Amino acid sequence: MDLEDRISALVAPSLDAMGYELVRVLLQGRQNLTLQVMAERRDRQSMTVDDCAEISRSISAILDVEDPVSGAYTLEVSSPGIDRPLTRPQDFERFAGFEAKVETVQPVEGRKRFRGQVMGLNEEGQVRLVVETGEIAIPPANIKAAKLILTDALIAAATTAQEQ
Repeated sequence: MDLEDRISALVAPSLDAMGYELVRVLLQGRQNLTLQVMAERRDRQSMTVDDCAEISRSISAILDVEDPVSGAYTLEVSSPGIDRPLTRPQDFERFAGFEAKVETVQPVEGRKRFRGQVMGLNEEGQVRLVVETGEIAIPPANIKAAKLILTDALIAAATTAQEQ
């Protein structure tokens, strides 16, 4: 288990108990480390500054006790935003129909970078993506990074969701 996975395992239960879902943990930098914890509300309402502050206080206490990161770091708590990263299999189901950029670890059909419409998951749990050459299936373990693309359709969907 790498450090980001270990931190995820430490903070996810607390976030869950508070009504949030962990989206991503990312440790960046070499000398000035930043630990980014990205979360969203389970009720799908917009995250507020108060939400981020509440999460920060809660996970700071956990991280102080467990001390998984050696040395100093800056804790950054954020929401995924509209053009969010897709980090979990359920994200590909939830955002089916929207455009995304996907980068793989190993080539799929001779490529590592794709842009296309997310179609959810197939029966084997692979991510379905319609690209210019047709539909491809990518195992989630082969996805290095995936992110929604800001489009009019995504903005419209986000606006409708906030009005509800």
